[in-house]
Amino acid sequence: MEALLVVLFVIGYAIIALEYRLHIDKAATAIFLGATTWFLLFGVPLFVEGKVPPSIEAGLFHHLGEAASILFFLLGAMTIVEVIDSYEGFQFVLRLMRIRTLWGFLAVLVGMTFFLSAVIDNLTATLLMVSLLQKVTPEEERNVRLLGASLVVLAANSGGAWSPLGDVTTTMLWIKGCITEVSIIKKVFLPSLLSIGIPFLALGRLLRGASVRVESALSTSSEEIPQRVSFIVFLVGITGILIVPILKVIFHVPPFLAMLLSMGAVWLITEIFYRRLGERVGEPRRLRVVSALERIDTPSLLFFLGILLAVGALGEIGVLRWLAQSLSTAVPSLDVVVFLMGVLSAVVDNVPLVAAAIEMYPLSEFPTDHRLWEFMAYAAGVGGNLLIIGSAAGVVAMGMERIEFFWYLRRVSWIAFLGYASGALAYVILN
Repeated sequence: MEALLVVLFVIGYAIIALEYRLHIDKAATAIFLGATTWFLLFGVPLFVEGKVPPSIEAGLFHHLGEAASILFFLLGAMTIVEVIDSYEGFQFVLRLMRIRTLWGFLAVLVGMTFFLSAVIDNLTATLLMVSLLQKVTPEEERNVRLLGASLVVLAANSGGAWSPLGDVTTTMLWIKGCITEVSIIKKVFLPSLLSIGIPFLALGRLLRGASVRVESALSTSSEEIPQRVSFIVFLVGITGILIVPILKVIFHVPPFLAMLLSMGAVWLITEIFYRRLGERVGEPRRLRVVSALERIDTPSLLFFLGILLAVGALGEIGVLRWLAQSLSTAVPSLDVVVFLMGVLSAVVDNVPLVAAAIEMYPLSEFPTDHRLWEFMAYAAGVGGNLLIIGSAAGVVAMGMERIEFFWYLRRVSWIAFLGYASGALAYVILN
């Protein structure tokens, strides 16, 4: 049965990796894979021995509970961000960007992306920043837009690696108890900053002297939604997200519970605003949280669920533990293993990689804040920069700006690798 499960997982993994060639949504593959693996765990003992071991059912609910904690956390965060966007809460931030040179504008844009993706997910940060870049650069300046969008992707992935609220893999490690808030920020911030600083200096020099049209990006429908309301919703939403680690530390509650509390607060406040603004807004329903729930990326949540269940099934039969021992024998240095895992995350999705690693290396041997987990957060988050399809942020930018795979490979990948390798070296030296 072990061999059958491994073969099934490898086939499913390959289909997920080739999503954009096969035109099969990775969420569909992941859900089918996750359910099938557990069906085998239940079915094979039933037909062979006539009964299902109680440990199998207990294992399923254990892994389901862990997956649900991650999904509800992401659900709350994604909903808050959607609500802020529907109330035009990000617009007042854009009004601060009065820079006319493209070099200066990109410096601010990359900096904002780097820090914003540490608070909201890097996918949403990329959507917002690439949209802003499109407004200030004309369509005919393709090289400017492609390089600018590439820098946004690099900044989003690097920014998500040093915060427990950033990249989904870092959030997974945090919720699983592998890392703590203060330690991950203290240990991974500088390597992450270096991983975007080098590419910015290398790519940004190609864009010196160009100008941007910032004024065209500052238009807002303030006649419908008052700026005061937009600011309040932005402040409440961002505060709600930022306060999650504090609530976790003070009350010792799971992160998803704190995030759901913040989501509930935002929901209640916006319901009050909806009653007052409903008649003034052209599409009043978009101001309600129920509408935001329809716009969030549900397929991604289902993808995470399917992958986590499939990885949990492999962990249940001991395959991942065996793999960890084999890797330790073949490559004695854990730093090298994690570095290569980051490179691999540019080819395959980093979520199953990190989920597998959590099962491979138990907390009993690698306790909370062990350098393995901190380095893994960096590698899994920043390693996706090496290819345009290596991260959700890259795929989004690829679709928005029609970035060609081989253009990115020729112009950006080697620079992204320099940034990734420099940050990894900095982490090893500093720790």
